[in-house]
Amino acid sequence: MDYKCQCSDSANARQNAILFNILSRAENGAPPRNNLNYLPSNRCHCEMRRSVRLKTPAATCQVASSILVKTIHFMKSLPAFQQLPPKDQLVLLQSCWTPLFILGLAQERVSFEVEDVPAPSMLKRILMNRQDAEEPEQEEPTLAGVQKLKSCLKKFWILDLSPKEYAYLKGTVIFNPDVPGLRATLFIEGLQQEAQRALQEVLVLLHPEDRGRFASLLLAGSLLKTITPGLVTELFFRPIISEAHLLDLLVDMLFSR
Repeated sequence: MDYKCQCSDSANARQNAILFNILSRAENGAPPRNNLNYLPSNRCHCEMRRSVRLKTPAATCQVASSILVKTIHFMKSLPAFQQLPPKDQLVLLQSCWTPLFILGLAQERVSFEVEDVPAPSMLKRILMNRQDAEEPEQEEPTLAGVQKLKSCLKKFWILDLSPKEYAYLKGTVIFNPDVPGLRATLFIEGLQQEAQRALQEVLVLLHPEDRGRFASLLLAGSLLKTITPGLVTELFFRPIISEAHLLDLLVDMLFSR
């Protein structure tokens, strides 16, 4: 795809605005600003800020939905998770569904491509601006966000985790005692430690020669926190859930029998 950079136009606009401010200050007798940060940046950010969408939403959203269902089922299948108070289950679900879903994408080696979102017409911009004034703004997927997600997936593909490694790593993600609002914090902390010990034992059996693998997995796991729920929701699920709230659907799935 060919993309036209708009940074040069934006830079000219900023320069004109700066010149206007300087002349205005001079006319009013105010001294000109002497600030290096006041100068326009020559760096191009247009490409990374582009709004994008899935190139094949029907197929990709179907795979994503299947992985999300498996993710919730995995949480429900853990006896220790079922022992937690319902409020704690809800709090943990809200904090961990995104990294768990990304681990599901990595485990099933889901690849996807994106394309630019067409610029809206003038009438649509007016209507969207009116709507945005009444409703909270949703996070638009950008090329930068998608590249960050793909980089995270690539880390796990390079590590080539086994199913057991994925399972225990998911356990360390689910049972996070640092999430605000938990009641059974000590119990959850113990569960996380058990998951970490189990992960270390599996690594010794599967990769006895790779002593740094545990640290590599934890480092890769930390990258999961850099992917926002908004990006995942808008990219993979907004095309199929429309205006519904994804978290409400996840709660229904978690507590349904």
